[in-house]
Amino acid sequence: MQKILIVDDDKLTCDFITELLDEFKVAILSAQTPQDALDVGSADRPDVVISDINLQSRLTGLDLLKRFKQSLPESEVILISGFGTLETAIEAVREGAFDYISKPFNINEVKAVVKRALEKKRLLKENEQLKIRLESIQPSTSLIGSSPKMLAVYKSIASVVGSKSTVLIYGESGTGKELVAKQIHANSPRKPRSFLAVNCGAVTESLLETELFGCQKGAFTGASADRIGLFEEADGGTLFLDEVGDMTPAMQVKLLRALQEGEIKRVGGVKTIRVDVRLIAATHYDLEDLTREGRFREDLLYRLSVITIALPPLRERREDIAPLISHFVRKHSQNHRPLPSISQEAMDALTNYSWPGNVRELENTIERLCQFSKGGIVTLDDLPSKMDSKVRFHHSHLFDGLPSLDELELRYLLHILDVTKHHRSQTAEILGINRRTLYRMAERFGIDLKED
Repeated sequence: MQKILIVDDDKLTCDFITELLDEFKVAILSAQTPQDALDVGSADRPDVVISDINLQSRLTGLDLLKRFKQSLPESEVILISGFGTLETAIEAVREGAFDYISKPFNINEVKAVVKRALEKKRLLKENEQLKIRLESIQPSTSLIGSSPKMLAVYKSIASVVGSKSTVLIYGESGTGKELVAKQIHANSPRKPRSFLAVNCGAVTESLLETELFGCQKGAFTGASADRIGLFEEADGGTLFLDEVGDMTPAMQVKLLRALQEGEIKRVGGVKTIRVDVRLIAATHYDLEDLTREGRFREDLLYRLSVITIALPPLRERREDIAPLISHFVRKHSQNHRPLPSISQEAMDALTNYSWPGNVRELENTIERLCQFSKGGIVTLDDLPSKMDSKVRFHHSHLFDGLPSLDELELRYLLHILDVTKHHRSQTAEILGINRRTLYRMAERFGIDLKED
């Protein structure tokens, strides 16, 4: 049975709060001095402590909070004050109070706060063994997940680390393509040398050329000195080209030459420079589609895809969402003791959400929840509304009105386009079709596909 300790120098207040909390079916303890409270706490280890700040003693409720956080860090402390100030509230939160309530307090507010505190303690107890088990099965890398699809990724990484061949990593935005590249480098003989990365879609063609190959002094306006590029700087190590599908045709030719010859020329230079670089590229595009459309060189694709690794989107490995959440809670709760907990309703919503932004979106969401969740417990109300609405849509609105198969297909297509923000490649992948079939489907329903 859970225990609550009430601390107030007024016995009538202790009795009133005891009666107020009778519905929770927990053991209620009380103390009228800070020392008695510490003694009771040491002997009975309450789950929740409710204390007035202004006690008739040299120790205040804030002092009591600090003592409990030292001796019983697992206990949640709720402070009540009849003279609430911003400074007091800030100090209470900074010292680890679960919540801060001002007198005269609202009865429903007190019950709601206590309910959250008890729920958090219950969740922590229930999840303790689960967290230990999840932590024990995680691989000793920054990649998280034990689903069959992630185990296949780990096997692929293990099989290529000793090779010098180029690697092409396919995956939607936010799936962790750079993490895979880093793990290949970190487990390879090239580990002592540099791992360098550049996003090919984030810079202009001229700047990308200078970034990759360097430049000679005077090669262009502003080139006031010789500059080495990433190929030279990564000599003996690994160079990671993210979003290689965004390269212009001219840059594709220059990259192909560097891969074929194993040498480069700086911009404005005439001297060839030999380089020993393992190249890992990544893209969210289907490069074979781009090749058929004439937007990507076929010979460069062959050079890049000697070894390919496909990273699954998060929606296809939902069993990894709970371990990822546990990992990100620990990562973004450095100053929170104990760690925030996730209610079952919130966990269900997080697991059922489609995560179009994949692991990156999940991490950003958990970081935000760690900062703003009330009392250290994340409930369904704390989640962005889109997560709950997506779940409701998936389970009900899709079938409203008993639609025909054509109408159902149209509704589902519109739903996926909404989830992916009209990203054509992601939409086709979710639907399990190629992009040409997607175009024909959109044309049949009169849908104008926006640009990726």
